[in-house]
Amino acid sequence: MALKTPLNPDSMTDGRIAAIRGGVVDVKFDGPVPSIHDLLYVGKIALEVAGLIGNGMVRAIAMAPVRGLGLGMTVRATGGPIHVPVGDAVLGRMLDVFGAPIDDRPAPMATEYRSIHQSPPKLSDRVLHSQILETGIKAIDLLSPIERGGKTGLFGGAGVGKTVLITELINNTVERHKGVSLFCGIGERSREAEELYREMGVAGVREKTVMLFGQMNEAPGVRFLVGNTALTMAEYFRDDKGQDVLLLIDNIFRFVQAGSEVSGLMGRMPSRVGYQPTLATELAALEERITSTIRGAITSIQAVYVPADDFTDPAAAHIFSHLSASVVLSRKRASEGLYPAVDPLASASVMLTPSVVGQRHYDIARAVRRTLAEYEELRDIIAMLGLEELSSADRATVARARRLERFLTQPFFTTGSFSGMDGKRVAIEDTLTGCETILAQTQFDRPESAYYMIGGLDDLEANP
Repeated sequence: MALKTPLNPDSMTDGRIAAIRGGVVDVKFDGPVPSIHDLLYVGKIALEVAGLIGNGMVRAIAMAPVRGLGLGMTVRATGGPIHVPVGDAVLGRMLDVFGAPIDDRPAPMATEYRSIHQSPPKLSDRVLHSQILETGIKAIDLLSPIERGGKTGLFGGAGVGKTVLITELINNTVERHKGVSLFCGIGERSREAEELYREMGVAGVREKTVMLFGQMNEAPGVRFLVGNTALTMAEYFRDDKGQDVLLLIDNIFRFVQAGSEVSGLMGRMPSRVGYQPTLATELAALEERITSTIRGAITSIQAVYVPADDFTDPAAAHIFSHLSASVVLSRKRASEGLYPAVDPLASASVMLTPSVVGQRHYDIARAVRRTLAEYEELRDIIAMLGLEELSSADRATVARARRLERFLTQPFFTTGSFSGMDGKRVAIEDTLTGCETILAQTQFDRPESAYYMIGGLDDLEANP
């Protein structure tokens, strides 16, 4: 239910702090007991009710450090969950989980506030879009096309380029995107938030973007709920304004991690590999709100940290099940300087079918994958015996594969300041033509290095 004003913690029924255990606070109420997800206040410290113990006692998660709290202190119940501002007033702003500004500007002058806990749309209201969201990034558009209104995951360990790829996707798609964009930073560094805010201002796309942050130095309850805040704002633009929304989340694994911390604080017995027993339902409650309806579409791109590069980790496995496309970033390719470090054999998309992308695109993508897979099989032979021991057909396969690997790299706009190379945005047609030309050749006039960090093959001709 939408409210016209934010909840005010000044006129509430009182409770008393009965126990404090780390970030968990038990509160005793003599009168009516608050409901799950209700917001409580102890002075200026916010708490969210996470469990009902009985006998007028509730267990709440602190949304800030509990330093200074003591037994018997007065707790005020607001009578409802966290409500955040929605609408055009939040565009161009950097906000926290409560919708409060963290950009040193006045609070958004919103006329409507909504609870961050909403149900997913009904099945009857959902629609499927078999449309491609063109990103201008060759490796993604060719091998793992992003679905408009779908969910795409960028999988990878630490330091393989997830955040750089996210910022490049913002740069390449926001300017062409007719709707609005939301960036949700969950458990990331404050340095990255400041850089993103500045870069989006330079690019001129900040005024059509909302940035929300629950950073790694904040309480687990904040990191766990900031995704809900972002979705509440995104749903307003989709459902009330009928706009398409681009939602970028960095990093969805930190949401799972925050849920695990909250679960541990609540005293629940951990499940596999130490994760919370409610992992699947908590993730589904968030992901199922990211969908397309008859009124608009939310297209989500999510960075996913993979612990120890183990793709069988329960968090990574559960996230995989919600995605329409997965872009896997390879540490091996990153170590070879092949950026973006997209693994062409592990990345996939439900959009890569002839009925969606067309027969030509489908055939070229399959041929590229087949060529690179054959090269992977030949790597051990080359390492032991050398390239000269291969047949002429295998040598031609290796030559094509190594040029394809380098052709699928490209300089990014967002890294131009420290790489010294101007960014390239490549249309899908140019990517297909380039790969088709390389696949058709058996002899090459140019060395492999000539194909590295270029746009289309036109750049190759322009640099003899």
